Amino acid sequence: MCGIAGIISFDGRSIDTDNLNSACDSMRHRGPDDSGVFIDQSDGISVGFSSVRLAVVDPTPAGHQPFLYANGRYALSFNGEIYNFRELRRELRAEGFEFLTDTDTEVVAAACARWGFKAPARFNGMFAFAFYDRTSRKGFLARDRYGIKPLLYTNQSGQCCFASEMKTMHCLPGWDRSINKDSLLNYLCFGYFASPQSIYQSVSRLNPGCYISFGEQGLNKQVSYIGDTVSNSEQGSSYDQACGKVRKLLFKAVSRRRIADVPLGAFLSGGLDSAIIAAHLTECTPEPIKTFSIGFTGYETYDETNYARIMARHCQSSHHQFDVTYKEILDTVEPILDHQEEPFFDSSILPTALVSRLAREHVTVCLSGDGGDELFGGYWRYLGHNSIDSYNRIPAWIRHGVIEPMVKWSPSSKSGSLGNRFRQFRKLIRTSSESCAKRHISWSRILSPQAECVLLDPERVSGLCDELSKSIEKTSRGKQAGDALNRVFAYDLRRGLPSDMLHKVDLASMYHSLEVRVPFLDREVVEFAESCPSQFKIYRGMRKRLLADAYRGILPDCILDRSKMGFEVPIGEFLRKDMRDLFLSTVTRERIESLELLDYDGVIRVYEDHCAKRAEHADLLFALLSLCWWRKRNR
Repeated sequence: MCGIAGIISFDGRSIDTDNLNSACDSMRHRGPDDSGVFIDQSDGISVGFSSVRLAVVDPTPAGHQPFLYANGRYALSFNGEIYNFRELRRELRAEGFEFLTDTDTEVVAAACARWGFKAPARFNGMFAFAFYDRTSRKGFLARDRYGIKPLLYTNQSGQCCFASEMKTMHCLPGWDRSINKDSLLNYLCFGYFASPQSIYQSVSRLNPGCYISFGEQGLNKQVSYIGDTVSNSEQGSSYDQACGKVRKLLFKAVSRRRIADVPLGAFLSGGLDSAIIAAHLTECTPEPIKTFSIGFTGYETYDETNYARIMARHCQSSHHQFDVTYKEILDTVEPILDHQEEPFFDSSILPTALVSRLAREHVTVCLSGDGGDELFGGYWRYLGHNSIDSYNRIPAWIRHGVIEPMVKWSPSSKSGSLGNRFRQFRKLIRTSSESCAKRHISWSRILSPQAECVLLDPERVSGLCDELSKSIEKTSRGKQAGDALNRVFAYDLRRGLPSDMLHKVDLASMYHSLEVRVPFLDREVVEFAESCPSQFKIYRGMRKRLLADAYRGILPDCILDRSKMGFEVPIGEFLRKDMRDLFLSTVTRERIESLELLDYDGVIRVYEDHCAKRAEHADLLFALLSLCWWRKRNR
């Protein structure tokens, strides 16, 4: 696992080594074990790569990056892990390729030399890399198919700059810092910048499953290296067959991710997904595995450590539980806001960073359960599509005359179970007559209709939401393309997951030099999940039906049958009390108005409604805090 950055000049101008060294310094947390710079200067095209390395596979100096292959003809700057690299190495050896190291990095270089743009499709893993052929003076950037690893790039004034983090982009020259107002609107509505957007007009994200080639003529357009449909090999499987198949595939996925020459463990939240990963890791590891969970002193509503301990005993793991106070959580707010270097709404980055820091004291690699919710139907909004059909069968006079007025005037808050139920139900009923796609977009928003007063032009929201709902309708995933709920799952997997959850985990874990691997996003697991009808996942009020039934009798019933909890902190309560001064001193009229998109008076009205518990706007308000903190540092 590493951090990468680079400069490609298409007019042959010289590349400043100081820029590349500064890039290394800015991402040292991603790779504390080694760093390096490579520059190839020529009249037609000049290429400079820089890398920092977290040594996980073959941690010897042989894995130094940027990596030069075939007597220096090929240069590679690589971030990630390829779990099938040994199989690929055997195939390449049979074709005459030679290898001097035991790294997956060398296999990536050889694979790109042999198969070119087709190489990324053969990798089972997580990655972002830059590859260059010094003889042909051509190369390409690529990103893994599910967007686990990030890659930002610019294409301005005859040169391309790229990097793993926005903080590193600021070390590279020659790009415009103008704000992208379209992407900022998306951020305010949904809380993140979705590929290919960023906060800046001139900085793009490489889309998951894509590559972008370059040569002396410049940078080309992004191209997908994967097809539009999934494998249909499992179509027609019975439900019982699907339960057995998912266990086998997840076992294989976890086994693949044990490849490491450094200590390895697993996060154990107390939820179903992390329990499955820990169980399989126990199954394929001869010694007791290391597991890690975090507990919150004083807020039992958000504490899952009792379930984590039950699962740890079940696995007989060497379990490490870290109990933190909410003062410790609050103390991480400003350092994390500084680290992000781009606005981000998800306050669960705070406990994620803490548990990553504490796990790093024991291991270098952790397995996590990310992706399970999007693949198998774990979020309340997925269940809501079924629930709304039942709601619509209630006589209209009861719905409109009794239930909806009561819900409208009931206090809502994430910090209490009853208030949270009202908050969720309020979201459901406001779109009860819409299509599945439109409902989903509405339920995914952090900007509720009541909070649109924060915008100078609220009418733009409906246009954005219509555009996104149409993109759901166009989603096609194999023979399940006619399944409306499966289209929703596919949309979240490819848009929300890489932009929110995976982005959060990468930022928080690499901040503490911890590599996180995600078995649920193994290619075979994803393709199988997408081949199953949505009834296998959501059924009669049950989320993750397939996973729960597949592991019945294998995992404790209390893990299988408990209600889902998000990995959250009471950010709504913090904003009302402990963080009030921070919010008001950061979200100022000057900063809000400088963005030319927001109405300061509307922002304050929404904040006061939240403080008075007339509404729950925690996610939006944290997004605004993060945005104004970024604005304070980037003027």
